[in-house]
Amino acid sequence: MLKPFITALIFSALVFTSAAISPNALAAKKDDGSQIQPDNYYPRVKIETSMGDIVVELDRRRAPLTVNNFLRYVDKRSYENTIFHRIVPGFVVQGGGYTTDFEGKSNYPEIFNESGNGLTNDLHTIAMARQDDPHTANRQFFFNVNDNETLNPGRDWGYAVFGMIVEGEDIVDAMSEVETEYSLVLNTNNVPIEPIIIKKIIVLPPF
Repeated sequence: MLKPFITALIFSALVFTSAAISPNALAAKKDDGSQIQPDNYYPRVKIETSMGDIVVELDRRRAPLTVNNFLRYVDKRSYENTIFHRIVPGFVVQGGGYTTDFEGKSNYPEIFNESGNGLTNDLHTIAMARQDDPHTANRQFFFNVNDNETLNPGRDWGYAVFGMIVEGEDIVDAMSEVETEYSLVLNTNNVPIEPIIIKKIIVLPPF
């Protein structure tokens, strides 16, 4: 009779311990970005660049995987001293993937494409860059500097929008107008002659 009694005590202890752990405590144990302001559906970040500061409000409610992925890079300070390496006037300002020496930064695993979340690639939104395969986004992002309807989902997968600029729109507009050139290192056009550097990105306190 003693063995069933001990088993029952152990089971009760496990149930009690599990119930005592709050969702916030569980989130804090993760390291995938979801632990950062876990109760805030609209966290804000400040992107400090060599041309000025930009504040972006992220939309975790509609793009939870994408926002958490972005915040994970921010939390690891992985965007510090990277550049905006692709500037296409009237289209996009893209960066976050290369150092000032054009060396590619390491990536976390690619994420699922959340382009069908209802957010569209409108002027001054932020979205994830990717390869032709729709589910290849990892760390690079871009700002839309136009209403880019062609980047929205239709018959094909689109590009996942996960937030919008709330301060510093003029900074991004100015970025979109800088002089660019062909880069032998990157083997591509539209690379700024004068590097636009992301000094750091910080998560702002919630309201």
